[in-house]
Amino acid sequence: MRRAYSIKRRLIASVLLVELLSAVCVTGLAFFYERHAHMRAFEVMLRGRAYALLGAVQDAEDEADNVMLDGTEKALPSRDIYQVWDEKGRMLGRSANWDGREPGWLAGGRAADERQPARLRVDGEGYRVIRVEGVRIVDPGDKNGGVRRAVTIFYGSPTRAVWRAVWGAVEFYAETSLGLLVVTGLMMYWLLGRGLAPLGELARQAAGVSAQSWEFVPSDAVRGTMELAPLAGALEMVLAGLERSFEQQRRFVGDAAHELKTGVAVVKSSLQLLAMKQRTAAEYAAGLERCQLDCERMEEIVAKMLLLARIEAAVEDEGKSADLDAVVRQVGEALESMAAMARVRIEIVSSGGMEVGVGAEQLEVLCSNLMVNAVQHSGEGATVRVVVERVLDAVELRVVDEGEGIEAEVLPYVFDRFYRSDPSRSRRTGGTGLGLAIVKAIVERAGGSVAIESEVGRGTTVVVRLKALRAVEGFV
Repeated sequence: MRRAYSIKRRLIASVLLVELLSAVCVTGLAFFYERHAHMRAFEVMLRGRAYALLGAVQDAEDEADNVMLDGTEKALPSRDIYQVWDEKGRMLGRSANWDGREPGWLAGGRAADERQPARLRVDGEGYRVIRVEGVRIVDPGDKNGGVRRAVTIFYGSPTRAVWRAVWGAVEFYAETSLGLLVVTGLMMYWLLGRGLAPLGELARQAAGVSAQSWEFVPSDAVRGTMELAPLAGALEMVLAGLERSFEQQRRFVGDAAHELKTGVAVVKSSLQLLAMKQRTAAEYAAGLERCQLDCERMEEIVAKMLLLARIEAAVEDEGKSADLDAVVRQVGEALESMAAMARVRIEIVSSGGMEVGVGAEQLEVLCSNLMVNAVQHSGEGATVRVVVERVLDAVELRVVDEGEGIEAEVLPYVFDRFYRSDPSRSRRTGGTGLGLAIVKAIVERAGGSVAIESEVGRGTTVVVRLKALRAVEGFV
C-alpha cells in the first residue's frame, strides 16, 4: 500500500526548494558581481599606485640623462610589490619583498597587455600585478624640449583583502537567503494551515461517512471556498444517492424476504392442513391448487426480481431499439381479454411509428406494466387512454386511467420496489409491487424520464419520455 503524504508539507517543501534554488542562483550571481566590482576597484587602485610610483621616477642628473627613483616610493604599502625598468632594460628599483624575477617573466604573459592584470604568488600569497608604461622627460628646459625616457612599471598588491570582501558579501547574501527561507517556511506553514483548514475539515467529514452513518453536512467555510464548494456539493449529492440506494437495497431485501416468506408460510400451512386428517380427493385437489397458486406467485416475484436485475445490468439490451407504436398496439391486443373481463375499454392514439433506444422485449414489459396497472385500477365502464406522440426530439408515452387515483403523500414512493399503498398488502390485484420499479429502471437505463400525476377519485396519468432515434419507414 502506498504511503500517505501531506499536501501541506509537499507544498511547503516545493516552495522552499524553489526558493533554495533561487537563493543558490542569487548567491552565485552575487559572487560573480561582487568579484567583478571589487576586482575593478582593486585594479583602479593598483593603477593609481602605479602612476604614483611613476611620479617617483626622476632625472638621475648624470651626463647620460638617465632616470632613477627619488625615494618617495618607500611610502607605498609595504606588502605591495613593484619593479621599475627603463627603456634600456635597467632595473631602476624594486620592492624588498619581490622575489627578484626579471620582468621578462611577465613581458610575454598576460601582463604584457597593460589592460590585463596577471596573477602572481609571492611567498605563498596571491597577488595581482599590472603593467604600466610611462614616459619621463629629462631636462625639460633644454632647447630641444628635453629627453624622453620610457619607463615600465610592474605593480602588484595582495588580493587577500579583496577576496575577504567578496566572500563577506557572498556570505551576507547566503545568510540573508537562508534567513528568508526559514521565515518563509514558518509563514507558509501558518498560512497554508489556515488556507487548507477547509480542505482538512472536508476530509474529516468525508472520513466519518460509513454504511452506518451517512451524515455529511459541509460547513460554511467549505461551502464558501471556491475550489471546494463544487467538490462538497458533488460529495453531498453522491452520498445522498448512495444512502437512498442502500436504503432501497435494504428495503428491497426485506420486502422480498417478506413476500417469499409469506408465500412459503401459506404453502406450508396448506400442506400441514391437508396432513392433519384424512381428506377426500376433492379436498386434496383444492389444497394442492392453493399451493400451486402460491408457488406461482413466488415464481412471479423471483422472475420479476431477476428481470429487474438484468435491466439494471443492461448488458443484453445494449444498442437495441424498437418501434414504440407497434409495441403499444401489440400489448393492447394482448390485454383485450383482460380489459373485457374488467369491463374497461383500452383506447390507443398514436401520431405514427417512432423508434426508441429500448429493445422490444423490455419495451413490451414497460408498456404492459403501465397498461395492466391502469386496467386493474380502473372501475367498470372506464376507459384507459394510451397516447404515443413525438415531442421535439423525444417520443412521449402517456397512459391515462379513470381509476381511484393515488394520494399525494403516496406518489413519491410508487416507483420504489415492493411498494404498495395498501398497508395490508392486499392481493386483490395480484401485484408484486415491482411493476413500476421495473418501468423506472428501463426508462432511466435508456436515458429517459418517467413521471406520474394523480388525483384521488379522478384517475392517474403516467408520462414516459424516451429519446427518438428516427421515424419508422412509412411514417412522417
